[in-house]
Amino acid sequence: MTTEDAVLVRRCLRGDAAAVQALVDRFQTEVFGLCVRLLHHRHDAEDVTQEVFLRVFRSLHRWDSARPLKPWIMGIAVNRCRTWLTQRARRPELVDYLQETVASALTDDVAELLSEIQAALDELRPEYRSVFVLFHEQGQPYEDIAAALERPVGTIKTWLHRARLEVLERLRRRGMVSTEFGLDDPAGNPPKRGTK
Repeated sequence: MTTEDAVLVRRCLRGDAAAVQALVDRFQTEVFGLCVRLLHHRHDAEDVTQEVFLRVFRSLHRWDSARPLKPWIMGIAVNRCRTWLTQRARRPELVDYLQETVASALTDDVAELLSEIQAALDELRPEYRSVFVLFHEQGQPYEDIAAALERPVGTIKTWLHRARLEVLERLRRRGMVSTEFGLDDPAGNPPKRGTK
């Protein structure tokens, strides 16, 4: 895949419009999905997605062809989202950003649980939230997340474990999960019990 990435990047750097479009088409859905999850607002995510690709094409000559392209692009997306959130926090909000309406098919309990999980994610440190979203919602492997965030895999596993614990703790405080349920291992498996 790295060879294919390198060829695509070289074509982009030569100004090949078809290659530029191919690169955007290849990564746009994942970048936009990540931005929506981190920013919690579709319009902001659209703006940031555009900024991400502007940054990608501005910095493409600095991409290390020995490394996969996708984690590099996702790292730019995470950084742009962080910057956007910082800027948004500094200016007064005219509108409360609300999650999109939960589909009517969901029961009240499921909707409430999803709402509590989202609220818990909102309270996480930005790096914990990024790792949680990249792993659980984007399905990215540890190695790609580590490359995107420029951190060791061990750090990513630790951040993910801490994020899970903080989400679980909030759910416990709100009475959404039993106090019997816990996360004792970094993979997030419930602790083993003597009986089933």
